[in-house]
Amino acid sequence: MAGNTLNVNAILMCPHGGQVQIISTNTRVKVGGAFAALSSDQFLISGCPFIIGLVPSPCMTVQWILTDLRAKVNSTFTLSMSSVGLCLSAAQAPQGPVMIVNTQPRVKSQ
Repeated sequence: MAGNTLNVNAILMCPHGGQVQIISTNTRVKVGGAFAALSSDQFLISGCPFIIGLVPSPCMTVQWILTDLRAKVNSTFTLSMSSVGLCLSAAQAPQGPVMIVNTQPRVKSQ
């Protein structure tokens, strides 16, 4: 994978406009002034308005299916602009891909 490495200040959204908050366990490595986001971190989604029929089915979390292949922090793969994640509902149903809107511009993974 390649692209700018994600950190906890990266802006991510679900396909329906919900905001993703990154809760990281990384307390060692910073990129662009903030801790690097790891594939094992929690990615919580709030404000997703998605409804199936009359039943609310908002996106709740992100599950990463493609991470950086070379870069690791504490033996856990990092994430970059080219990583792929799926937004999941509370029932763990896939709702669509996470959108990486903005990240730090300094550090790139190869």
